[in-house]
Amino acid sequence: MSDASESAPRTPEGPAGQDGPGGPEPEPIRFFGTHWLDHSGKYGLRRAAVALGSISAAFGGCLLLRFAYEGLEIAQVGSFVDLLVVAVFAVCSALAFRRTWDAYNRRPDPRTQQALRSMTAIGFVGVLLAYFLRSLTEAPGEKLRRAEYEAAVKQYERRTSRRAGNPANRRKKRK
Repeated sequence: MSDASESAPRTPEGPAGQDGPGGPEPEPIRFFGTHWLDHSGKYGLRRAAVALGSISAAFGGCLLLRFAYEGLEIAQVGSFVDLLVVAVFAVCSALAFRRTWDAYNRRPDPRTQQALRSMTAIGFVGVLLAYFLRSLTEAPGEKLRRAEYEAAVKQYERRTSRRAGNPANRRKKRK
């Protein structure tokens, strides 16, 4: 599966807003595909690997930030710049964590998400920590996609259920 199809907005009715031959299709989740639906395909192992990978990446990111901070100390740019850099990364990480965590419960607005892309990139440690914490309980985004998928299945069943008889053959009731 390509990255373009994973990042394309999809509706609860299925991929690209269309139902498959047997109804709506579940939306794939990165690293899990559609195995989140029935927890097949080594789902538990994938969750453990995702959790380990995201916490490792967050640790590596913190090391990288530490080396950058040491570079500022070596350059002797001043305590104001040191404090400013630390504050920017701390605030951006906290905001990125919160936005990522909220995105697991409801779909974010694409325009807002686009506008805050640079803040999310600066606060990448917060994103990785949110991903790690969510992967301890479920595939990140599973709860949201499961609710959307179940709603789409119910809607599909309502649309495809048949009525009992032809309404044109019914007699009109007289008062």
